[in-house]
Amino acid sequence: MTTPATPTAPSGLPLRAAHTFTQRFSSTPRGARLARRLAVLQLDRWGIPLGSELSDTAALVVAELAANAVTHGRVPGRDFELVLSRAPGAVLRVEVSDASGERRPPAPGSLGRPGPADDAGRGLLLVEALADRWSVHDRVPVGKTVRAEFDLPCRPQHS
Repeated sequence: MTTPATPTAPSGLPLRAAHTFTQRFSSTPRGARLARRLAVLQLDRWGIPLGSELSDTAALVVAELAANAVTHGRVPGRDFELVLSRAPGAVLRVEVSDASGERRPPAPGSLGRPGPADDAGRGLLLVEALADRWSVHDRVPVGKTVRAEFDLPCRPQHS
């Protein structure tokens, strides 16, 4: 088991007062569905209400990344991992890791457009459209992590 890196803001500085949720799931469609469901419950606990725009958007991104981990990153007998981290007024980060380092998605900004008859190839296009940033990282000791980040609004300051 690997320990997730300390969450950082887009500037690269560590996030303060971050909340983190980490869970492993079976590399099955059922595991992917459960990841999505638990993610929205955790976001609600952190004050991102069920049914809000951010909750729905993050749920879609978790669903796409988990489905990719199950479909393209599955290694028999190995789970995938979901890590959510939130720093108030900074960033909500979604990370999905799998054990397959050989099959890496294209780099952000270089995704090809699927044809109208293609029945796959749209998941990361959705992630790219919905997230403020996304990236792919090597996972130690094996595999990869796909990360999507959402900038959170700063809470208004009271005078």
